[in-house]
Amino acid sequence: MIKRSFKSLAIKSTGKTTLLCALIARFVEDGISTAVIKHDGHDFEADPPGCDTRLLREAGAVWSAISSRERTAVVWDGATALGELIAETPPVELVLVEGYKQELYPKLVIVRNEEDWNLVRQLSAVTAVVFWPEAWKFRNEMIVPEDMLIYPLNDTKAIAAHIAGYVCAVSSS
Repeated sequence: MIKRSFKSLAIKSTGKTTLLCALIARFVEDGISTAVIKHDGHDFEADPPGCDTRLLREAGAVWSAISSRERTAVVWDGATALGELIAETPPVELVLVEGYKQELYPKLVIVRNEEDWNLVRQLSAVTAVVFWPEAWKFRNEMIVPEDMLIYPLNDTKAIAAHIAGYVCAVSSS
């Protein structure tokens, strides 16, 4: 299996996670194994105070892992580049990424209002724009490049087909 990544992004509170959940469900239904990488613009804590992995890190370990029959979690301090994270994913057919908007991977931008439209012009490698219902009505007022596709937010079938088609086109070239 060849891992291909496709990025989904937009600014805060535009529905990225909700859309990704719907797309993942569709890909799984179509038999496409999918992994997700999410960027958090804030510091997050994967192992809460008092848990064993946290205590071990507080004692000085720079890396800790916990594993059970059903899942594994690894925690270390420090940032990891997106390319490294993609390389570390398990063998899957598709890696979806939320965030990392400055990376040079293909992107979807979710537009909820006219202000979000500025993001489309600022980013590279945008392959499609997904419009919220309230933004769908002003899409014709925007100058959309001819090679950029547009989709309504609720058309997850078409969005998933776009991602799958794009990934297949890239992997065959």
